[in-house]
Amino acid sequence: MKQILGSLAYVALLMALFAAPAGAQEVKAGDLVITQAWSRATPGGAKIGGGYLTIENKGATPDRLIGGSGEVASKIEVHEMSMKNGVMTMRPLDNGLTIEPGKTVKLAPGGFHLMLFDLKAPLKQGDKVPVTLEFEKAGKVTLSLEVGSIGAQGPAGADHPDGHMDMKNTPGMKNMPGMKM
Repeated sequence: MKQILGSLAYVALLMALFAAPAGAQEVKAGDLVITQAWSRATPGGAKIGGGYLTIENKGATPDRLIGGSGEVASKIEVHEMSMKNGVMTMRPLDNGLTIEPGKTVKLAPGGFHLMLFDLKAPLKQGDKVPVTLEFEKAGKVTLSLEVGSIGAQGPAGADHPDGHMDMKNTPGMKNMPGMKM
């Protein structure tokens, strides 16, 4: 019984540590709440990178992400990737990205994203890269992009799109006494 209780306490501790993604920074700007800001590591010599985040508009009027800046890159633009006739296209959103009231917009690989042009240095896994986003109404907002691996599909610590940890694939969990996964 002691082994099972000890195992359960260990699991509870692990769940507490990993329940929220490491990139759980939340930044408020006016009616906007920005979370899960991240980027992928870039290989040496790469001159462009991407930035991803989630923006929730808790207000009654729309706002618009119109651009960004940061010492990491010469220029930061809002872009969109989409499929047209079986061909992936990417284009800058010259008029910005609207965040409607009561809605959430996710900037993610393969869709809306930030393009970081003329990187001053490679983005390295584990780094936190400060950037300033500019919104039409909320103004300028500074936050950090947490840099994941080159092939990361989401913010650090998010094993699944919903941010929950995959307990079955956590090292050591399969061999815990009394644990059945």
